[in-house]
Amino acid sequence: MIVIVKPQVSAEQMEQLLERIRQYGLQPMVSTGSERTVVGLLGDERLLPEGALESLPAVEQVMPILKPYKLVSREFKSTDTIVEVRGIPFGGKQIQVIAGPCSVETPEQMRSAAEAVKAAGCRLMRGGAFKPRTSPYTFQGVGDEGLDYFRTAADAVGLPIVTELMDVRKIDLFLEKGVDIIQIGTRNMQNFDLLKEVGRLDVPVILKRGLSATVKEWLMAAEYIAAHGNHKIIFAERGIRTFETSYRNVLDVTAIPVLKKETHLPVIVDPSHAGGKAWLVPALSKAAIAAGADGLLVESHPCPEEAWCDADQALSPQQLLALMDDLHKVAAAIGREL
Repeated sequence: MIVIVKPQVSAEQMEQLLERIRQYGLQPMVSTGSERTVVGLLGDERLLPEGALESLPAVEQVMPILKPYKLVSREFKSTDTIVEVRGIPFGGKQIQVIAGPCSVETPEQMRSAAEAVKAAGCRLMRGGAFKPRTSPYTFQGVGDEGLDYFRTAADAVGLPIVTELMDVRKIDLFLEKGVDIIQIGTRNMQNFDLLKEVGRLDVPVILKRGLSATVKEWLMAAEYIAAHGNHKIIFAERGIRTFETSYRNVLDVTAIPVLKKETHLPVIVDPSHAGGKAWLVPALSKAAIAAGADGLLVESHPCPEEAWCDADQALSPQQLLALMDDLHKVAAAIGREL
C-alpha cells in the first residue's frame, strides 16, 4: 500500500502521517520525487483499519500496490531512480561503463588494469578479490589483501571500485576499505541473509540475476534489500542458462525493457559473462545499450592471455578503447551519452 502525499504539506502534517502509520505497527518508507512524495507502508497491512489515513491533512490518496515487490516497483515510484556513486549517476541520460579484470591478481596487474580502464574513458573499475568458482580446486581469488591491491590501484587514477561480496563476515572489511559498490553475484541472488545485511548498509548494490532466475524472482531479491532500508540498487543482467551450448549464457536483452517497465531502478548488463568470449562482447554491449541499459559491466585485462580467471572473455586495453568508441556512437544515436 502507498500513500500519495498532497503537494506543499507542512513538516508537522507529514510527521503526523508517519506517526499514525507507526501506531498501527507499520513502517513508513518515504520516496520524494520531483513533483510528488509517496509513502510506502511495510508490514502487515491488515493491521490498518479502513479509512485510518484518508482523513489526515497530508493525505491525497491511499492506494494498494498489487505487485508482490513493493518498494522496487513502478507503482511505488513512477519516476526513474538515479543511483549516484561518488557523483557518477546510474540511470537517466548518462550511460556508465564499469571495466576491469575478473579477478585481482597482483599489485602490478591491478595498476596496469586501472590505467587502461581510465585511459578508455570508463568511470568505474571492477575486480574480484573473492571469486565464486564451480570447482573447489580452481583459483578462488587473492582474498583480503586483494582489496588493498584494488583500492590502491583504483585510487591512483581516481576510479570508484566495484567488487563482489560473498560472505556477511566480510562486510566490515568492505566498509573499512571503502568499497564504492558492492556486487551480489549470480550464485548469491537468493542468499536472503546476505541480501538483508547489504540492505542495512548505505552503499550502492549491484544485484546480478541468477542463472535460472525469473524476472519476478530477481525483483523479489531486490525487494529484500530495499525492505531493509537500502534503495541504492542496480540490476545487472548477465545471461541466463538455457539449452544452448554455442556460447556461455544467453543474454536476455528482453529483460531490459521489461525491468524498465516494472521497476524505477537502473539496469546494467554484463556482456562478458553472457557471451563468454571476448569477440562477442562488442556486439552484446551495443545491443544492450540500444535496448535501454543504463550501463555495462565489462571484463578487461592488461594481458588477457595471462589472466588467472576467465581469460577467454576479457578485452585487451586496445579492444576496450575500440568498444568505448563504438558505444559513444550508439549512445548518441539513441539520445544518450557515455
